[in-house]
Amino acid sequence: MRHFFTILSHEIRSLLFNPSTYVAAVLFLALMGFIFTGILDAYSKAPQETPPAAMFFQLFWIPVFFMVPLLTMKCLAEERRLGTLETLLTTPVSTAEVVLGKFGAAYLLYLAMWGSTFGFHAVLQHYAPDPRYLDSGPLLGGYLFIAVSGLLFVALGVFASAMTRSQSVAGIFSFTMLFALIIGGRYLSDVTSLNHDLLQPVKTTVDALQIFQHLEDFTHGVIDTRQVFFYVTGAVLALIFSILGVEAKLLQG
Repeated sequence: MRHFFTILSHEIRSLLFNPSTYVAAVLFLALMGFIFTGILDAYSKAPQETPPAAMFFQLFWIPVFFMVPLLTMKCLAEERRLGTLETLLTTPVSTAEVVLGKFGAAYLLYLAMWGSTFGFHAVLQHYAPDPRYLDSGPLLGGYLFIAVSGLLFVALGVFASAMTRSQSVAGIFSFTMLFALIIGGRYLSDVTSLNHDLLQPVKTTVDALQIFQHLEDFTHGVIDTRQVFFYVTGAVLALIFSILGVEAKLLQG
């Protein structure tokens, strides 16, 4: 893995010069600013049981749906379309180093975008120094959830990009997987047929994989190692399949 950091730095520079990165950043900050303003407006009109920080992260899935595809759809699909991936792999660089380098760059930028939203809370605390508005528990738990869950979300985006030569197809595939994981899983738990005794193990598994429940636990200070294990192992599997997918595509020519 000696070439990993070289590829990582190159990919970070590529993302910083990629217009889609700035499109994603502007849309993300505009959306999160709108959400944050709405929360404060609701909080100022009537007392709320949920802290503003916890409410802020409840809509995390909206920016994830467009931000992850924009950050990852080009990383491998465009390289394969232009033929530069094959050229890169003829050098003393392994497929794993290439995939992990691209994943690392996208993940660091993902964290940087979310980290920038801390400025909203800092400005609020400066102009309204009320402990009700800046509860450190939900805030730290929310950002920790973002960091942990982002491993899996970004890895799925990389996997989608590894499966095709088209950026648009990779973006749609990434969006579909994220939607199925976050929203589809939530509605699957409400399917009444899963309440049957024979399907109780399936019901238990589906309930344990509820992303929104994980978020609620994190923002309440409950860090379940099983949830962390789910995101980490899911990311590892997605990256392994990405590596295998790239190698299989290369063998097919």
